Amino acid sequence: MSRTRHSYRPEEGHGLPHDPLNAIIGPRPIGWISSQNAAGQRNLAPYSFFNCFSYRPPIIGFASSGWKDSVANIVETGEFVWNLATRSLAEAMNESSASLPRGEDEFIHAGLTALPASLVNVSMVEESPVNFECRLTQCIQLQNAQGGLLDSWLVLGEAIAIHIDSDLLDNGVYQTARAEPILRAGGPSAYYGISEAQRFDLVRPDARIK
Repeated sequence: MSRTRHSYRPEEGHGLPHDPLNAIIGPRPIGWISSQNAAGQRNLAPYSFFNCFSYRPPIIGFASSGWKDSVANIVETGEFVWNLATRSLAEAMNESSASLPRGEDEFIHAGLTALPASLVNVSMVEESPVNFECRLTQCIQLQNAQGGLLDSWLVLGEAIAIHIDSDLLDNGVYQTARAEPILRAGGPSAYYGISEAQRFDLVRPDARIK
């Protein structure tokens, strides 16, 4: 079966109405990151380039286009919190992305409750059912294939305390769909949810070998 392909070199432009990259690599988990500077000013912002990179120790990370308040705060203090963005919190999460004047509190702007963390000096989103308290492990300035530095920063942190709403545990097993996490897709506004109806299971080949 033959197929036609739209091919392009990113450095020359994609030739489409909207860059397809973040629609292809998606849906993507949302890095809803709370941080605080040394003066105690809170910040809360969502990042759609986010994921988990290590089991033990648990390391999560997000990428920021530009040296934004979140990155500056985390580098300054070495601490941050990831908060799970869910369907019921979608509008508040979106409000926290507003370009507010430096020092203005996104928790207040989005109508969210700031809950003190247990091990880091950063507020958690109380309404979020899962929170990871993190300590910075690396802040890496990304570079292109030629070694040129980009105005983009990868922030990695070790989760040193994890808080999970008990309602999301079934006999000790975390129920992903029950939390109703939301995922970022392509275009200026597309998000997706997760439901149990979309679940399927695969057993890894190595696990089938007896």
